[in-house]
Amino acid sequence: MKSHDERMAGMTFTSVYPLYLAKIEKKGRTKDELHQVIEWLTGFDENELKKLIRENATFETFFQNASLNHHAHLIKGVICGYRVEEIENPLTQKIRYLDKLVDELAKGRKMDKILRAAP
Repeated sequence: MKSHDERMAGMTFTSVYPLYLAKIEKKGRTKDELHQVIEWLTGFDENELKKLIRENATFETFFQNASLNHHAHLIKGVICGYRVEEIENPLTQKIRYLDKLVDELAKGRKMDKILRAAP
């Protein structure tokens, strides 16, 4: 049986992206806001995101090609029962960072707080 970390690495961004979009739109947020959050974390602009979706990139490939924001370590809290700052597997932690940002967007948190604007 595959470990949790292996399953996460093999999931495709393409399969999860529509779920992110549905979650935030249901709460009145926009696709543009979702893309802003993803770009902040990964450095991927709109065209790069579309390419990764088209290529059916796994999360492993997705984050190998990402330029993780140097403030990503400021993302803290619990998502899916895991405290993101305590996750030991680096890839799983990055995936959970993204999940946490999407969750904060859906919960109506202000964009400057989500994007960990420097004080």
